[in-house]
Amino acid sequence: MMKAHRLWRGAAACAVVALAAGRPMQSTGQGSPADRSQGWAVRASLNNPKAKLYNNAKQKLLDGKQIYGYTISKLDTKLYCEMAQHWDFIWFEMQHSTMSYRDVEEMIAACPRPVATPIIRVPDEFESTIQKATDIGALGIVIPTVDTVEKAVSGARYSRYPPEGRRSVGGNQAGSIWGVNGVNYRQTINDNMLVIEQIETPVGVSNVFNIASVQGVDVILGSTGDMQSFSGLDPSSEEYQAYFTRIRDATLKAGKFLGAVPASYGKPGPPGVGRPDFADWRFFYNGPSFDGYKPPAQGRGRGGR
Repeated sequence: MMKAHRLWRGAAACAVVALAAGRPMQSTGQGSPADRSQGWAVRASLNNPKAKLYNNAKQKLLDGKQIYGYTISKLDTKLYCEMAQHWDFIWFEMQHSTMSYRDVEEMIAACPRPVATPIIRVPDEFESTIQKATDIGALGIVIPTVDTVEKAVSGARYSRYPPEGRRSVGGNQAGSIWGVNGVNYRQTINDNMLVIEQIETPVGVSNVFNIASVQGVDVILGSTGDMQSFSGLDPSSEEYQAYFTRIRDATLKAGKFLGAVPASYGKPGPPGVGRPDFADWRFFYNGPSFDGYKPPAQGRGRGGR
C-alpha cells in the first residue's frame, strides 16, 4: 500500500511538472497530427472534429480564414446587435473599461446566436472571473498580459468543463443561449470555446512557445501597443519586429492559431504598413467587417489594446 502511494505521488508530481513546463496535456480529440497546417493542435484537441461549430469565429479559423473583430466597451444593446451582423466576433472589453458582467449578459441575451462570436477580454485569469464570463454566454476568453505558463494554464483550465478543464457547472444563461435546437451545451461547449492568450511583453515573448504549447490554448495574440510600452522599442526596429517573428514561429510550431493587434499584420508591406509573413496571421483585434459594412463614427464603443 505504501509503495502504491509513493508511485501515485510520483506520477502526480510528474504531471504537475509537465504542466508547469507548458507541455501539451494528452489530447482527447480525434484529429490527425499528420495535418500540420496552422491550428493542427487545436484540431487534434476536438472531441467531435466532424461537427460544425456554433462558434463561427473558431470555425472560420479551422477553415483557414482570417477573422476580425469589433470592440464594445460599454452597455449598448442596439450597437451590439447591429455590429454582430457584420463582424466575425465582438470583443467585449472588460480589462480597460468599467463595463460589468451584467452589462455584457444583457447584450448577449438581446440578440442570441448572431453571426459574430461573443468574446470577452477579462481583466485576469482567475476562476471567479472566467466562470462569470463563460456562464453569461461568451464563446471566447481573452487573457491579457500572459508572461508565464501558469497564467496560460489558468486561462485554459477555467474556460472548459472536465475532463479538459475545471469549469464548474451551474445554472446560467449560456446554456439557454447555445443549448437550443437539439444542441447539448454541456457536451459541445468545450469544442466551441476559444481561448486567446495575449503576449504583450518581452518576458511573454521569451516564454511564448511553452505558453502556446499549453493544452486548451487556441490562439496566441501578439499585441503591439503594450509590447512597445514594455520594451521601450520603436515598432520599426529590427529587435521589435523580431519579437513578433518569434511569436509567429512559436505559435505555428505549437499548432495553435496566430493573431495580432493590429489588423495591419494581415497585410503585406514593411513595418508600420504590414508584415512580410502577413498570410500567417489569422485573428485580429478590430479590423474590417466581412461584408463591407462601415459603422457610423459616433458611439462605436471601442476601447483597449
